[in-house]
Amino acid sequence: MSPRIISANLVVKLKSFSREKSAMAFTIAFPIILILVFGTIFMSQDNVSYHLCVQDLDQTNSSVQAVKTLEVNGKFKITRVDPAVDATQYVMDNKVNLVLLIPKGYETSFMQRMMHNDYNASVTITYIYDPSSSSVTTKMEILNAVLAGINQGMSGQPPFIRSVERSILTKKYRFIEYFVPGIIAMSVMTLSLFGTVNSETELRQKGVIRKLSSTPITRTDWILSNILYQFILAVISTSAMLLVSYAVFNVSLHLDAWLLAFILLDVFAFVGIGMILTRFVKEAESAAAAANAISFPMMFLSGSFFPIELMPGFLQTLARMLPLYYVNEGLRASMVFEDNMAALNHSAIIAIFAAVVFILGIISTKWEEDK
Repeated sequence: MSPRIISANLVVKLKSFSREKSAMAFTIAFPIILILVFGTIFMSQDNVSYHLCVQDLDQTNSSVQAVKTLEVNGKFKITRVDPAVDATQYVMDNKVNLVLLIPKGYETSFMQRMMHNDYNASVTITYIYDPSSSSVTTKMEILNAVLAGINQGMSGQPPFIRSVERSILTKKYRFIEYFVPGIIAMSVMTLSLFGTVNSETELRQKGVIRKLSSTPITRTDWILSNILYQFILAVISTSAMLLVSYAVFNVSLHLDAWLLAFILLDVFAFVGIGMILTRFVKEAESAAAAANAISFPMMFLSGSFFPIELMPGFLQTLARMLPLYYVNEGLRASMVFEDNMAALNHSAIIAIFAAVVFILGIISTKWEEDK
């Protein structure tokens, strides 16, 4: 072992790294971005307040007071739902994960219990919930704790307020079945983005891209062939994930043409982003850092692993601007909820985004500039 050789080699590597400005920028920026993103998400977790929709069918002073108790003791941000609205449809249409339904006759039963000491008087509050949300269980646990406090304060047996749960889905699903579509979306994104950036920067650095300008192949042909290649890899990867999910976890997911459509749109979108990124990343060494700086914040902000409801409001707004969010939601709409209209809406949004970045990718791939 020669310290002189080791130090000389180290100096060479440090000098090479310092000359690659984009590699330096992305290598430094990536961990900073992660710290900022997750620091912002978890900084306020001690003071987190959940969003809760309440449909008060009683519309009395007693029911209004009960809602205020939930707001104060449960630290909920309350949204009141019109009594004339179907609560189950409201959950599906507005993408909320829980509506608490206070039944008509709440005040009558309350007065019987308090004024007439009728301990048989009680009410049943209904939790109408979306089981695909991982945070809905926490919400219901908080609600149960608040209701237990109300019952304890009123004293007497049996309890005055009871609760029942009603899922918006007729079929019972497990969390793994909501998790798999998000993993598919995230994996296809990563495969397409990293595959494009790594290969394109390497070919550009070796001068292969420059030589392609003297051949009959066009920029559109080049990008489309890359998209087809990434699509085939994505289908193989997705098939493997589904086979494992069915074999190991016995998942129950609806598979139809929407799955291939969203995989294709996912590939189009992130291959396009990768093609654009290669215009700014000239060295193959900095390609991984650049792709990480884009993909990691996106995969954690887009709801692949945990619900965006846990994030601050401005990050929730940001999440809904990211393409991966709509791939996640579209796959869950088709594979879990079998909601073709929701799948169509999400596919339209991601299709517009994919078309834009595809066109920009074609424009940015200017071979003649690399001669």
